[in-house]
Amino acid sequence: MSSITKTEPVSPSPASPAAGEPGDPDFMLSLARGLSVIRAFGEGRSRLSVAQVARATGISRAAARRCLYTLSLLGYARSNENGFELTPGVLALGQAYLDSAAIARVAQPVLERVSSELSESCSMAVLDGDEIVYVARAATRRILSVDLSVGSRLPTAWTSMGRVLLAFADDAVRARVLARVKLTRHTPHTILDRNQLKAELDRVSRQGYALVDQELEIGLRSIAVPVRRDGVVVAAVNVGAHVSRVDPQVLRRECLPVLRKAAQDIAAVLSPGL
Repeated sequence: MSSITKTEPVSPSPASPAAGEPGDPDFMLSLARGLSVIRAFGEGRSRLSVAQVARATGISRAAARRCLYTLSLLGYARSNENGFELTPGVLALGQAYLDSAAIARVAQPVLERVSSELSESCSMAVLDGDEIVYVARAATRRILSVDLSVGSRLPTAWTSMGRVLLAFADDAVRARVLARVKLTRHTPHTILDRNQLKAELDRVSRQGYALVDQELEIGLRSIAVPVRRDGVVVAAVNVGAHVSRVDPQVLRRECLPVLRKAAQDIAAVLSPGL
């Protein structure tokens, strides 16, 4: 039985750029340096020169300059004649976590209710680049080859929640993801044509839900709907089941109304003015 490859949740640490174990092939030194440069700015240090950043982080001036240059191009820093300073764009790095954490707290009891009612696993995910990240999950004890937990990542294009999030994303985000997506055959059912995938996203947008039938893993079907806050789609919730238990018609007839009610309940808490 195959299993879905996923990224395990990682606990961030304010460690120095040299914190990785020597020879650790998974440790990305350039990322660690970039994060250390961001942390160099603090109270009383709103504007720093390249030399000051190098001293504060313990990295070379050349590396500090490259980090600051990259952060500037990405909109997280800006330069002037007195040095570099961070921009408000940096706040988005932490806000993504705060938003998903708040949504997860609201959603968890709702997901557990759905899972109990349908006797299937129910999950919530948010969009992060070209992947979805699970932020809440209520799993059944039924054995599947899918091993997912909060923090797990899956490719956006071949998951029901990913398609919902892409379908309701703004045009720029959707175009960027579609341009970069690797058309990898996960199963014989995987959509491998970029235009067909785009057409599927258009259909998801029109009908308000996504149903993915064994495109990421043989034996797994799932259906997902969007979760809105103040009218904007901020997450997706889904129900996943084995093909031996649930066919597509059952997902639409029995699971979809329950999911839509769950999404409404979550949205009512997130957007109390609605």
